[in-house]
Amino acid sequence: MTTMRMATERHSETAGTGRTTVGTALLAGPVLMAGYGVVRLVGRAVSDYGPGVWWTTAHLLFLAGVLAFVPVFLGLRGLAGERGGGRVAAEVAAWAGLLGAAAVVVQAVIDLTAGFAAADKQAMSEMFDRVQGVPGVMPLVYTVVPMLFWLGLLALVTLLAFFRRDVVRWWTPVLVLAGTVVMAVNLDLLPVGALCLGVALVPVRRRLSA
Repeated sequence: MTTMRMATERHSETAGTGRTTVGTALLAGPVLMAGYGVVRLVGRAVSDYGPGVWWTTAHLLFLAGVLAFVPVFLGLRGLAGERGGGRVAAEVAAWAGLLGAAAVVVQAVIDLTAGFAAADKQAMSEMFDRVQGVPGVMPLVYTVVPMLFWLGLLALVTLLAFFRRDVVRWWTPVLVLAGTVVMAVNLDLLPVGALCLGVALVPVRRRLSA
């Protein structure tokens, strides 16, 4: 009985730690992305937003924001249950989102590297042209695969809105879609899009922390 009790307590502690990590990530991801958008706007207002502190700070925030969604995908995937069609669909959505996140991380690393290596905005632009001119780089890093990040997140919260209504509200997918569309329409609206994501995920974070 003592051994079983200890195992149960360890399992509960691990689960609690996991929920805390996911809850923190649900808050940190949108906040960091909003920070990226704000720093980007300020940088464009006060400089040419080329290599330098504004570019580097903005992209570090962006990189951190994307990485924060890794535990979000993994945590939300676990909410779909242990078996059944919902679980399979959630697995597909989560891994699609993680694949997209990996592509976005590569994109952010390229942006940061170019910012550090380039002497000015013109040199940075030439570096981007050379990198993007490599066959396969555009769809893998900039256009097609990165979209899986947003599509995976939207699909995951939509599935959970059906299967786990106790955790994900019906309007969560609506706000996630709105945030995604807003950011896709104009990068200057990144703070607004990130705010939509944050508001959408707040109830999820509260339910996980309860």
